[in-house]
Amino acid sequence: VRIGLDADMTADSALSGEAIRRGAALAVVELNQAGGILGRPVEMLVLDHRGVPSRGRDNIEVLATMTGLVAVLGGVHTPVALHELPALHENRLIYLDVWASGTPIIENGYDPNYAFRVAISDSLAGDFLVKAALERGYRRPALLLMETGWGRSNEKAMTAALAGRDMKPAAVEWFRWGAKSLAPQIERIARSGADVILMVAGIREGPVAMRDMAARPEEMRLPIISHSGITSGDFFAAAKDNLDKVDLSFLQSYSFVDPPHPDRAERFLADFSRLYPGTTVERITSPAAVAQAYDAVNLLARAIEKAGTVDRPAVRDALERLGPYKGLVRDYDPPFTPQRHDALTAADYFLARFDADGTIVPDRQ
Repeated sequence: VRIGLDADMTADSALSGEAIRRGAALAVVELNQAGGILGRPVEMLVLDHRGVPSRGRDNIEVLATMTGLVAVLGGVHTPVALHELPALHENRLIYLDVWASGTPIIENGYDPNYAFRVAISDSLAGDFLVKAALERGYRRPALLLMETGWGRSNEKAMTAALAGRDMKPAAVEWFRWGAKSLAPQIERIARSGADVILMVAGIREGPVAMRDMAARPEEMRLPIISHSGITSGDFFAAAKDNLDKVDLSFLQSYSFVDPPHPDRAERFLADFSRLYPGTTVERITSPAAVAQAYDAVNLLARAIEKAGTVDRPAVRDALERLGPYKGLVRDYDPPFTPQRHDALTAADYFLARFDADGTIVPDRQ
């Protein structure tokens, strides 16, 4: 039984690609130790899309032809996932999204829909981030967004969340992928009278925003509440010189420091450290990616067993009919339905920060 992984393994978000691989790999090891799936050994095949949409689609075409391959894990880049959707559905290949949050990845118009997500969804994240800002006393949030499908997904969700509260963004500023300076956008936001920035940026642009905000006079700096994308690489190393100058918090969906189910996390960490010696809670990069990939593989295994076959349409149907499952991230009851292909809810979301050593820790303000 083969499972594909199509992620960024060597470019800017490679740390998250590796986190996905490691979480999935532990699930595969445990499944094989228990006799495999349908009595067959489980194998994971890893391809690298490097954050390039066309490369991602090529990878899907390659994986789709492999005997016994049932599903593909993917993540980090919403633009890549969106570009892959036609190939996934043409080949009736199940896509398990364990990071990318763009709403249209799942709400894609395909029937039957082969995309499922065990990760944050922008349709919920937008409201969560707006609510978090308001609960912290901010009243004039501005949006600073990457000009991609991911950024547009968040602009739609955040604007709707504000409109539902009879509010509008103080400003909406856009930037291109790989932007070298965000000082002009930050200056325009400051002039708008905004009191907080809701940011959607990747591992390249997030540190740029921190640098340019820190360069402003202290009394003119604005706090930043960011989407989770900044944690797809080594953001701490890139931005640590400015973390004590800018009030930064960011969205997360899992923590090994404060897990929702400590007993399950303890068992997982014991097995994980045996597979990857020297691993500690503090040194797990992209903890949400690790945990969500682990749960996604186990949910897939249950669906294959329920279907009694590796036939992709049958397994897809079984994913929609799974019973309750006690996962690492949450109790899934059920994980998916024919009408809902997102396994997580806003109740799984929280804001986090980096501590002095770079560990991601929940921010319980």
